[in-house]
Amino acid sequence: QVQLVESGGGLVQPGGSLRLSCAASGSIFSIYAMGWYRQAPGKQRELVASITRDGSTNYADSVKGRFTISRDNAKNTVYLQMNSLKPEDTAVYYCNVYLSTRPTRGASPYWGQGTQVTVSS
Repeated sequence: QVQLVESGGGLVQPGGSLRLSCAASGSIFSIYAMGWYRQAPGKQRELVASITRDGSTNYADSVKGRFTISRDNAKNTVYLQMNSLKPEDTAVYYCNVYLSTRPTRGASPYWGQGTQVTVSS
């Protein structure tokens, strides 16, 4: 059993900042890529940022220069620092983790429960 627990969402004014966290726990053998997706009402879920185990990062063009993804491998946790937030960043944010539960098993994707981020004055 694997659990992903997200925290850090909320309401913030345009130009403000938020930091999301996602901690993985349970029967984990190894964690590979970690990332954040978001889904706004009426839109498809989209990749916001991802990070490999060795720290290589990838960002959606819409958040480059404003968001920073990081991870703490000792804590099985991924973070998303969001600065200069805009109303169009409003969405439910989901963490996504590729991990294996056994040494003989390949990696599978796991999802967090989602956390609401609302940017509004």
